[in-house]
Amino acid sequence: MNNRPDEAVSQPLDKSIAFRSERLDAPTVTHVITLPTFRRPVHLVETLESLARQKTDIRFAVIVMENDADGMEGAEAARAWFESAPVDGMVVVAHRRGNCHAYNAGWETALSEFENFTHIAVIDDDEIATPDWLALLSNTGMTTGADIIGAPQLPVFEDPQLAPLARHPVFTPPYGQTGQVPILYSSGNVMIARRVLETMPRPFLDPAFNFIGGGDSDFYRRCRAKGFSYGWCQEAPVMETVPARRGEFSWLNARSLRNGAISTIIDQRQNPGMSSRVRILAKSLALLATSPFRGLKLYAKTGSPVIALYHAQVAWGRLMAEFGKVNEQYRNPEAN
Repeated sequence: MNNRPDEAVSQPLDKSIAFRSERLDAPTVTHVITLPTFRRPVHLVETLESLARQKTDIRFAVIVMENDADGMEGAEAARAWFESAPVDGMVVVAHRRGNCHAYNAGWETALSEFENFTHIAVIDDDEIATPDWLALLSNTGMTTGADIIGAPQLPVFEDPQLAPLARHPVFTPPYGQTGQVPILYSSGNVMIARRVLETMPRPFLDPAFNFIGGGDSDFYRRCRAKGFSYGWCQEAPVMETVPARRGEFSWLNARSLRNGAISTIIDQRQNPGMSSRVRILAKSLALLATSPFRGLKLYAKTGSPVIALYHAQVAWGRLMAEFGKVNEQYRNPEAN
């Protein structure tokens, strides 16, 4: 993970179009919704159904990006859905495994197939959009003038007893009010202006982040360096289905460590050189030193010792990444 995407030589994407709606009128489409999927065919259809319920006059199409070229369950489910649904779209197969490959395949396809679209939106295959989702994201983009608009991903736990974990930082949105914001961190609920994709070097999301996550955060930081601006739409949440596995301590610990590791990796990539490495290490050590106090504040707020560990876990993850300890423990099963 030493090469920066800006310096890498772009290579053709290994992708193919598996399905295209017969009635799809690409020149009339102004908004493209991209939906990456990996082995969630049932929930994928539920996500698509929520897109069909959008209350808007916006002319949109959906691109489903299948990232399991061997199984193709998502592609087949999407094909069957499109054949009888009121929404037009396409199914693209990203033949190389990894969430960054899937996103890149969808965004490249949008640019090549929809010559008049102005914005691209992203929703994941474990999320449900509210009926005004697309319209509200679009309106916020117009009112704020921001190039990239994010919105909340609200957890819906399959096990209701895990609902108190909604206050854990890995599940809470970074902002709580509509308006301009300094940066975003997740691609699970976002709208991006076409000019961003036309300006940024390819690949958009660096495949080096495929299986540890963080490709979206890295992309956003590079976008900010190019001068693009960010906004937040509090009124356009998606509901993210959270399986019971993500409520277990082992998953929460691994996710928190991974968040810390990713932040260090991105810092190092953006700030190469020994002097920068020293400053980044000092930042990691400072975060570790202050983590007990921040943890006490979290405990006072939530009453949960598990949640209170978050800042210490992030700091420890940062330090492990400082010394190159980013291996299997940081792989992200949900990155696909």
